[in-house]
Amino acid sequence: MLRSLWSFLKRHKKKCLVLGTFLGGVYLLGKYGQKKIREIQEREAAEYIAQARRQYHFESNQRTCNMTVLSMLPTLRDALMHQLNSESLTSLLKNRPANKLEIWEDLKIISFTRSIVAVYSTCMLVVLLRVQLNIIGGYIYLDNAALCKNGTTPLAPPEVQQQYLSSIQHLLGDGLTELITIVKQAVYKVFGSISLKHTLSLLELEQKLKDIRKVVEHKDSDQSASYSPLCHYLMPDEENPLATQACGLTERDIATIKLLNETRDMLESPDFSTVLSTCLNRGFSRLLDNMAEFFRPTEQDLSQKGSVNSLSSVSLPLAKIIPIINGQIHSVCSETPSHFVQDLLMMEQVKDFAANVYEAFSTPQQLEK
Repeated sequence: MLRSLWSFLKRHKKKCLVLGTFLGGVYLLGKYGQKKIREIQEREAAEYIAQARRQYHFESNQRTCNMTVLSMLPTLRDALMHQLNSESLTSLLKNRPANKLEIWEDLKIISFTRSIVAVYSTCMLVVLLRVQLNIIGGYIYLDNAALCKNGTTPLAPPEVQQQYLSSIQHLLGDGLTELITIVKQAVYKVFGSISLKHTLSLLELEQKLKDIRKVVEHKDSDQSASYSPLCHYLMPDEENPLATQACGLTERDIATIKLLNETRDMLESPDFSTVLSTCLNRGFSRLLDNMAEFFRPTEQDLSQKGSVNSLSSVSLPLAKIIPIINGQIHSVCSETPSHFVQDLLMMEQVKDFAANVYEAFSTPQQLEK
């Protein structure tokens, strides 16, 4: 049997060699294919783990953003109440002074200014912190990833993070003061000549707020700037104190300036302008919703006028609207999650914008910049 097999192999030597070569090639190809499939699977698994880790870090970062906003609202509220102290005016009115009308006029301007600035500054705080914490969050993610690999120098060490995040004080300080000045001028322009006895419906009040916003946001201006004019109140001018030091800048200062410049670029982007505008629209809408409770028609109104449009059916004297608008700051700048703040934090546009910022600053390409 072995002899016949040997004879067969000798007769078909060439065919057997071809077949052997083919089978060997198939085996090697199979082994190579298995190796490549394993490499692809391992790479996909690593990418999935990295993506899952980055997603977890992003979501954790958003929770930090929300808590930071809530923790800073009392500071914002106190700063507003200090600069726009309507309580001192109401105390004076209780004593029935001779200049009662003059004090009421001051109270009118301060009350509207205070609540309008509260809406502006709270919306700004929400969106600015989203930008800052997602930029720094992206860098922290890259630092953690790089540290695991080769122990490189961190892009954003703790001292740089602290110095960078302290720039939020501009919004709570000089920026807020400038914003108050501009809003107060707009309020005086719209409400200054309106008598305290003049009645306004909720619909009319809404139009007055729109008129004020047009002045503050330069909506009637011919300027075609792609960025919001409100950016000026969010960060100091580009000639910031660190950058003006011609020499003596430490590595920490240089890293902080880089972060500030990247933030400024983000604030001047059309996307930021759109998101901030959307937040302001939601914020002023929620302010009017809060005030609508005081414009509900009474049973007597309903019986006299039948089916009425509640937005225009009830009008209140301006003197009665003043204490209502004056008290709105406690709802707008509430550290307890109120409907106002919750609306802003949960807006899809804000979430999407935050995701885009984080994505831009948490990719490995940032290490090469």
